[in-house]
Amino acid sequence: MIGWFSLPAAQRPLPTVFVSALVVLALCFICSLLLGAGGLSPSASFQTLIGKGSADAEFTVFHLRATRTVVGLFVGLTLGIAGALMQSVARNPLAEPGLLGVSAGSSLAVAITLVLGASTATLTVGVAQFGALLGCLCVLGVARMQGQQNDPIRLVLAGAALSSLLLAVTSLLLLFDQRAADEIRFWVTGSVAGRDTNTLLSVLPSMLVAGLCVLYAAKPLASLALGERVAIGLGHKPKRVRGVVIFAVALLVGGATAIAGPVAFIGLVVPFAARALVGPDIRRTLWLCLPLGPIIVITADVISRLIAQPAEMPLGVLTAVVGAPVLLLIVRSRRLPTL
Repeated sequence: MIGWFSLPAAQRPLPTVFVSALVVLALCFICSLLLGAGGLSPSASFQTLIGKGSADAEFTVFHLRATRTVVGLFVGLTLGIAGALMQSVARNPLAEPGLLGVSAGSSLAVAITLVLGASTATLTVGVAQFGALLGCLCVLGVARMQGQQNDPIRLVLAGAALSSLLLAVTSLLLLFDQRAADEIRFWVTGSVAGRDTNTLLSVLPSMLVAGLCVLYAAKPLASLALGERVAIGLGHKPKRVRGVVIFAVALLVGGATAIAGPVAFIGLVVPFAARALVGPDIRRTLWLCLPLGPIIVITADVISRLIAQPAEMPLGVLTAVVGAPVLLLIVRSRRLPTL
């Protein structure tokens, strides 16, 4: 492992890095089942895993912790892939669903639906994905009109402004509907705790569509990284590719938000780490985002359970605390990475 790690990122064997990441993910999964904010100790949790625990312990490990771990795996995977796609299509290393208002648009759409009294899992997912699509189109449209799409800092500023506006409107809904206040508050902070599998199952069909879109767009995106003329010369249609990618991002971010609320910076940190490990090729980056996203989200969730015992810190707060320094590191670097 030390031998391949000493190689330049673009020359490291992807299968070796990918398998190593899967091993780390498996360890994170086990830790998530063993550790928590309640009174169940890690040793008692381990006894439960091998079939020697009490009924209460089995409920905690196999129902509460296992469910939130699976949800964290799904959220990390979808947001990591969405972040890599957004950064590639915008040619901007700072493009991220949470920073650019995509997650905020999804949250606002769901909050409005809750205020109106509709809360079925299937409807919530569809509304969240529609809101994510509108948020994505708004920020990219504003950036393009102002000629700022290729300016990383200004694109983030435009996205931050849109995100703040949408989150402010979402917060205002708390004042008008106390009945839905607790549910709406969830859509402001973000968390994988207390989620059920019904929403996750309702998301899976749209995730299949998103996966097909990613498979279609991966090769053209790699060509677009060499320039639009090169991509056209190779037989690709940039406008169609960008449309497919934006649609896939909306499905991915909307699905993740419908389950866990807005979880910021995952779409920034995961592709940044993947490129550092395997280079800038979007196809290699996407492959590595599959395990890296769940690793980061599950790890952050475990820390959120332990850092403020006996209570829990919201996952969205912890990812913001970790992700903000990464954003500053990228912004303050002398030369932003090219995509």
